[in-house]
Amino acid sequence: MDRKHIDYFISVLGKDNVLVTEEERICYSYDGTFNRGLPDVVLMPEKTEEVAKIMKYANEIKVPVFPRGAGTGLSGGSVPQDGGIALVLSRMNQIKEISREDLLVVAGPGVVTGKLHKAVEEEGLFYPPDPASSAVCTIGGNIAENAGGPRAFKYGVTRDYVLGLEVVTPTGDIMRTGGKTVKNVTGYDLTRLLTGSEGTLGVVTEVILRLVPKPQTKSTALIAFDKLVDAARAIGSIVANGIIPVTIELMDDTTIHCVEANNKIGLPLDVEAVLLIEVDGKAEQVKSDIEDIAEICRKEGASSVEVATDKAGMDRLWKGRRAVSASVLQLGPTKISEDATIPRSQIPAMVVKLKEIAKKYDIPMPIYGHAGDGNMHPNIVADKDNPEEMARVKKATDEIFEAALALGGTLSGEHGIGLMKKDYMEMAYGKVGVDYLKAIKKAVDPNNILNPGKVF
Repeated sequence: MDRKHIDYFISVLGKDNVLVTEEERICYSYDGTFNRGLPDVVLMPEKTEEVAKIMKYANEIKVPVFPRGAGTGLSGGSVPQDGGIALVLSRMNQIKEISREDLLVVAGPGVVTGKLHKAVEEEGLFYPPDPASSAVCTIGGNIAENAGGPRAFKYGVTRDYVLGLEVVTPTGDIMRTGGKTVKNVTGYDLTRLLTGSEGTLGVVTEVILRLVPKPQTKSTALIAFDKLVDAARAIGSIVANGIIPVTIELMDDTTIHCVEANNKIGLPLDVEAVLLIEVDGKAEQVKSDIEDIAEICRKEGASSVEVATDKAGMDRLWKGRRAVSASVLQLGPTKISEDATIPRSQIPAMVVKLKEIAKKYDIPMPIYGHAGDGNMHPNIVADKDNPEEMARVKKATDEIFEAALALGGTLSGEHGIGLMKKDYMEMAYGKVGVDYLKAIKKAVDPNNILNPGKVF
């Protein structure tokens, strides 16, 4: 990048917030996938007006901009392509307002999700979306990917809580969408369009999020099954009996062994699957629901049920689920985390198909995920430097998505498309659908400046 461009950015942000050395730029060249792309410069704005100046200038000189938060994404969505600007929003990290009366919070995109959870809960309120990386990921990244997490089964995903946005367009203009009202049908729903747009249509610089009252209490159960298909079938039985838990998490035998080897928390090693189920609400209802869930699961073949009602016990049960992502890396150096999602009724068929695919291509594939909403996480573990193995991985991935779509599902439940799944978009949308999406992108970003190479 020409020195005159660097000097302009320094004039806007100050020297300390413009990173140009190779060592500094490498820190912003990757996300939670194995994708890599070195930016020409890293810019760290603190104000909306600074973002607007950067976008306007980048659009004029036709240099691509790649927005990013904490870089925890699992689709390659924030990875720079062919140089350009890594636009890091972590300094925009203020919680500006928490309203008990209006049940909302106003925050910058750089606010860490876990810190927002804690801040609103201190006020007796609750922000449900809880991606696995909530201790480090940011609200802006959650909005870009429409993040979910375990609690999505009962409470929904990020999109269900975004009331309004402040956004800088690809051409450097500032606009607001939505607002502080719960009802708003004024014009097109730009807030929902931008939520999940993966940083391709605008840079989010402020968010208004809906909150709910904090649940009175909760309880967690770890339920083991000798057969994986029985565990999958139990999920549908719980819902059919009128119970909606906060979360139903599934771990297969491969996942269980990986977690136990790393953490020694006492998970059963002689079963094919466990379900981690949590319910919340008023104390009497929680007690009744967890008892009913245990009975339903026993009827579906559960071999053991462990229930925790105190914080220490629940934290111990959740420790295994939180440790999954790191634990499965003992099977290989490269983890490809898919998140194909299918209707709950099709979970038994999907887990059978996933096991068949893993065996067919002789690759480790731990299966876990947010099974309550059908959001499966088959993780292919391989070595990206082994061409023969990666060729098998590609074939396995093709079949995973084909199976999900054939069962009435979708390519991604929460990770997004990014670089990892864009080759499958026409399979999911059809040519007409993809052309429609491209027309929207072209209309708002005529020079293809903002996060190019993603989604399409």
